[in-house]
Amino acid sequence: MGQYSKVDIEGRLMIVTINRPEVYNACHPMANQELVEAFDEFHANPDLWVAIITGAGDKAFCAGNDLKYHAETQAKTGKRPVHPLKGFGGLTNRHDLDKPVIAAVNGVAMGGGFEIALACDIIVASDKATFALPEPKVGLAAGAGGMQRLSRMIPLKKAMGMMLTGRHVSAKEGFELGFVTAVVPHADLLKEARRWADDILACSPMSVRATKQVVMRSLDVPALETAMHNLNYPAFVAMTKSEDTVEGPKAFAEKRKPNWKGR
Repeated sequence: MGQYSKVDIEGRLMIVTINRPEVYNACHPMANQELVEAFDEFHANPDLWVAIITGAGDKAFCAGNDLKYHAETQAKTGKRPVHPLKGFGGLTNRHDLDKPVIAAVNGVAMGGGFEIALACDIIVASDKATFALPEPKVGLAAGAGGMQRLSRMIPLKKAMGMMLTGRHVSAKEGFELGFVTAVVPHADLLKEARRWADDILACSPMSVRATKQVVMRSLDVPALETAMHNLNYPAFVAMTKSEDTVEGPKAFAEKRKPNWKGR
C-alpha cells in the first residue's frame, strides 16, 4: 500500500484505489507517481490480465488536480507542479496498454478524475456519480486528454456543450450520452465492476488485447480497407500464434471451460 493509493490483487485482477478521501481523491504529482508505478506493474506483469481503478470513500472517484497543492506550490516556487509523463492516474498519457482497465466511478469525477475514467476501456458508475471537465471555470483546460477523448466518444455538439460550460453531468446522463457503460446502485458498484472483469477474464487475454489494440489504433483511420489491412497490430499477430487459439476451439468442442494461457 502506498501513501496515496492502494493496490489489491485478486488472481488475474488488479484493483487500484486512489486513497486521498480527505481531498476527494484529488491527485498531486506524488499521488500520480504512485499510480504510474501501479499501472507499470500491471502492464509488465504477465499474470495480471484486467484492472479496476476506483476511489476511496463514498464521495469521490477523483476530483482531479489538487488545486490547493497546485496554488501553494506555485506561490512558493513560482512554478506549476509537474505531473508524471504518463499522466493522471498513471493512465491518461499511457498509449501502449493493451490490457483492459475498468473505471469504477463511486462519486465525483471532475477534471483530471474524469480524464482518468475516459482513459479506461469501460466506465461503471454509481448512481451517485457525477462527471465534468470544469477546468475553464478556474482558468485551465482539460489537458490530460479530456478534450480529445470526450469529443471522440460522444457526439461533438454534446461534448462541446459539456466542455465549454464545465457543467456537471449525472451518471444517468453520462450513460445516455454514451461515455458511461453501466450505471448501478451505489452499494453494488464494485460488485458490478468485478462482474465486468470476470466476463473479460472468461475470454482469452490474447483475444482481448488484440481487440483493444485493433480498435484503438484504427479509431481515427477513415478508410475501412486501410484500417483492416494496412495497419500494424502486433497483439493480433501474437493472438494468431498463441496457444489460446488452439485451446479455445478445443474447449468448445469438448464442452468445457477453456484454460487460457495468455500466450
